[in-house]
Amino acid sequence: MARHLFTSESVTEGHPDKVCDQISDAILDSIFEQDNQAHVACETTVVAGVVNIMGEISTTAKVDYESIVRKVINEIGYNDDKLLFNGNTCKITNLITTQSPDIAMGVNESYELKDGEEDKLNQFGAGDQGMMFGYACDETEELMPLTISLCHKLAMKLTEVRKNGTLPYLRPDGKTQVTAVYENDNVVAIDTVVISTQHDEEVSLERIKSDLLEYVIKPVIPKNLMTDKTRILVNPTGRFVIGGPAGDSGLTGRKIIVDTYGGYGRHGGGAFSGKDPTKVDRSAAYYARYIAKNIVAAGLAKKCEVQLAYAIGVAKPVSVMVDAFSTSDYTNEQLAEAVNKVFDCRPAAIINELNLRNTKFRPTAAYGHMGRTDINVKWEDTDKVNALKEAL
Repeated sequence: MARHLFTSESVTEGHPDKVCDQISDAILDSIFEQDNQAHVACETTVVAGVVNIMGEISTTAKVDYESIVRKVINEIGYNDDKLLFNGNTCKITNLITTQSPDIAMGVNESYELKDGEEDKLNQFGAGDQGMMFGYACDETEELMPLTISLCHKLAMKLTEVRKNGTLPYLRPDGKTQVTAVYENDNVVAIDTVVISTQHDEEVSLERIKSDLLEYVIKPVIPKNLMTDKTRILVNPTGRFVIGGPAGDSGLTGRKIIVDTYGGYGRHGGGAFSGKDPTKVDRSAAYYARYIAKNIVAAGLAKKCEVQLAYAIGVAKPVSVMVDAFSTSDYTNEQLAEAVNKVFDCRPAAIINELNLRNTKFRPTAAYGHMGRTDINVKWEDTDKVNALKEAL
């Protein structure tokens, strides 16, 4: 693939799926403020004027679910009837139950603990079976693929100019997409930028195009990557007035590629938002990113993918895989051996090391869970660089 194109996308916090992710994580955060040992698996759906919250939650916390839902929706910007979805007036249905005792049996006491292994980090097992992937590469300062990094920054800028009044006619829903040109595995240009943004009815498409180029695209896309062949497509349908939950239904966990690496690298299929960290869908995906990022930050590979796999109720992962895509002086097996020496991939160890009992998760529910430099999350630290080098 001497020369090829690669595309990623992102969405704003007003996208219906992201509304759901933020509600689910806001509920998790509110519960953890009172009971950070709670078991939470909260799903949300939205459509038009209806919000449904559902899932399994076992906790001693007393929270007002309805007020949390309304607060999130209003903060996103859906607080006016003209948007056809209003946090002040929408109907909210609560379908939350408690966690299945069959699941709790394996989570609360791990297979290893039952088998006599008394290590306190074997205290509980993985909350589900499955495989999780983490990825890092040296294309950006935050060690993320360039296309998803630019997509998130465009989406964040779109929200910023809406909320600070620079472009007051914008509405909360929006999507971004970036296509990069690669030559010999290096980005040499941006081929296409696509932005679709919800807007007030009376604003012309010409003004939207002009404003987004000036206030959103130019501040984000590096000048040296823009060429006379770069295509910029703004609201290519010509109109985007009805959006958000009024234009499409939303569901927690439906933007898992946006949440991770924009399609650059594999995905195990598990979603993050609304899940407490005993769910390895979330915690192990963060830890796999942590491992991969430290490998690249240490200069041990130019890009790296890590897979962790678990069995429900078992603390130790059933497999740990490292792939450096032939960009390392070490073999994948040597890298995996170093990872096993430096990183403890049991759920209790992950939770302790990444401080996941005391992390605010709602900020991760829009604009990506990985590569975030605007919020303080432990899985983006590169504090294992020296330990990895020593292990090798």
